[in-house]
Amino acid sequence: MYEVFVNARRIFLTSELTKETDFKLFLMDTFDIEEVVEQLEKGKIKEARIYHPDPEALLKNFIKKVPLVVAAGGRAVNADGDTLFIFRNKKWDLPKGKVDKGETIPDAAIREVEEETGVKKLKIDHFLHKTYHIFKRNGVYKLKETHWYQMRTKYTGKLKPQCNEGIEVATWLSDKEIPKALENSYANIQGFFKEEMTTV
Repeated sequence: MYEVFVNARRIFLTSELTKETDFKLFLMDTFDIEEVVEQLEKGKIKEARIYHPDPEALLKNFIKKVPLVVAAGGRAVNADGDTLFIFRNKKWDLPKGKVDKGETIPDAAIREVEEETGVKKLKIDHFLHKTYHIFKRNGVYKLKETHWYQMRTKYTGKLKPQCNEGIEVATWLSDKEIPKALENSYANIQGFFKEEMTTV
């Protein structure tokens, strides 16, 4: 099963047929992404599930209808244990961006975090996971697959938000400050911290 965000709403790609309760089921072969997104955004349905019997073919079939854009980003932590956040489009977010042609995904993750925030000397600790969300560009819905990495740095210099990308703020947030920021963030970003917050 794949979880795809449409803002705070969700589409699940699934190979399991279950009776509709608080969700609506669509078939992979016949669904229309504009119809699905419209029903979610207007609150006509709480959740959408798109069914295909072969679990191995779920994503491959979905991106035949919704073009894939691969991106990479990171959850960067400094020597004090603070996490690097950006403020863009009136939301707190983690830095990320599109992978360039010929670029490896880990290299793209480091480049994007550095470009969007001005941080330097980043090192990747490990891969975290992938997230998926739907966005609209030039009137066409696309699927963004973001590869996230845990990163660290000893950089203590000034941060510089990438203004031409609409980033207003780049800042370090402590563990105590993060929950407040997450109240005004995206569901997929909140998921990074949900487990930690419930164990505090």
